[in-house]
Amino acid sequence: MTSFNLVESPFDPKTAVVDAVVNAGDPWIHEIKKGQVFRILDLEGNQAVDTLFYNARDPEERYSAADTVRAQGALYLTAGTQLMSTEGNVMLTITADTCGRHDTLGGACSCESNTVRYALDKRPMHSCRDSFLHALAHHDGGLTKRDITSNINFFMNVPVTPAGGLTFADGVSAPGKYVEMRAEMDVLCLISNCPQLNNPCNAYNPTPVRVLIWDAPSQ
Repeated sequence: MTSFNLVESPFDPKTAVVDAVVNAGDPWIHEIKKGQVFRILDLEGNQAVDTLFYNARDPEERYSAADTVRAQGALYLTAGTQLMSTEGNVMLTITADTCGRHDTLGGACSCESNTVRYALDKRPMHSCRDSFLHALAHHDGGLTKRDITSNINFFMNVPVTPAGGLTFADGVSAPGKYVEMRAEMDVLCLISNCPQLNNPCNAYNPTPVRVLIWDAPSQ
């Protein structure tokens, strides 16, 4: 799936039941009920949003990058992608996407990866793993560092080379671009609004994003 699949949403931000801004480098954790629609909006462009999903009723079931890629037969996520769990269940379905392509292979940055990839003096820099751990430490769901597994990097551009390697390239998003998904079960969403400064995934300038939730449309 290398082409960009652009689909706009019919939902109006004025009717959202949750509307919040997540500052650069900050975490955000929230439960999304089955049927609700969740949007992440890139306010200033080229901002990677590292995201984890858990079954809100049984957190041992969580998002699986491997199962998602295998189910759709493509590496990138976009409108129509079903986000699969470790138990083979659909957690969310991407229903709208004005960016067109999202990564689920590059993982979340950490002090260890910053050290290995860039330089020893990068170790103290803030990372997505730090944000995840901070959010979980202040959440009463019983999740710990062992629960930080494969994640999605919304808006992040991670091309795969012909040899199978990963590269971190300039983003493909822009101000106002968004991705939207419908929850197919009650899910716990954990976000790190990526603080990375060592590669172009955030255009070397991390910025805020906006998150919105709508209740399930009435039948």
